[in-house]
Amino acid sequence: MSDKRVSALDDIDHKLLTLLQANARRTNKELAEAVGIAQSTCLERIRALVSSGVILGWHADVDPAAMGRPIRAMISVRLQPKTTASVRAFQREMLEIVGVLAVSTVSGVDDFIVEVAVSDVGALRDFVLEHVTSRGDVVDARTALVYEQARRWDVRPAQM
Repeated sequence: MSDKRVSALDDIDHKLLTLLQANARRTNKELAEAVGIAQSTCLERIRALVSSGVILGWHADVDPAAMGRPIRAMISVRLQPKTTASVRAFQREMLEIVGVLAVSTVSGVDDFIVEVAVSDVGALRDFVLEHVTSRGDVVDARTALVYEQARRWDVRPAQM
């Protein structure tokens, strides 16, 4: 997010964002009442937050285990050569594979952390062999099983 968008957010915007992060299914009426503004004003503010790119979208948080994918893992990947084209291609191709939850480009020794959810350890092995280490541009891959994940969904405003 650019600094311009951050500075354009006021206390009401921050309150709306906090409420929506806690429960995006709240009605416009509930949101307006909670922050003390008219429903029409609330709707316009939320539309502005969406159009400016502050709110990226709405989604359902689904448990991968309930979808038959109880095994989660983080796969650290290093590419060679590292070009803009190879980085973008890796990201795009990984995100097209069923079971990939996220692809993060990172600094340090590794270039990516690929988060996956699979049906069992054999499926994890197959995923790594078929989709990661079989690539000619992958020079290193390490896999870590996720035992448990604690997650925070709300993004709090930066200290001003």
